[in-house]
Amino acid sequence: MNLEPQQIFQLVSLLAVLALFSFSLRGQIGYARWFKKWEADRKARRDAELEAEARERGEDTPRGPWG
Repeated sequence: MNLEPQQIFQLVSLLAVLALFSFSLRGQIGYARWFKKWEADRKARRDAELEAEARERGEDTPRGPWG
């Protein structure tokens, strides 16, 4: 089986696109993980702030899923 120069170029191009896609996908997955963690941390900080404000006002903080 002999490969012509055009076929070799196509194969190399296909492998380059596959490598580029895999690096891009890895970056997107990393960004999604970072964003989910950031959003969870932000929500935890906000919940803590609301609870501290409620304690300052002397209100009962909601307990459990139904408050």
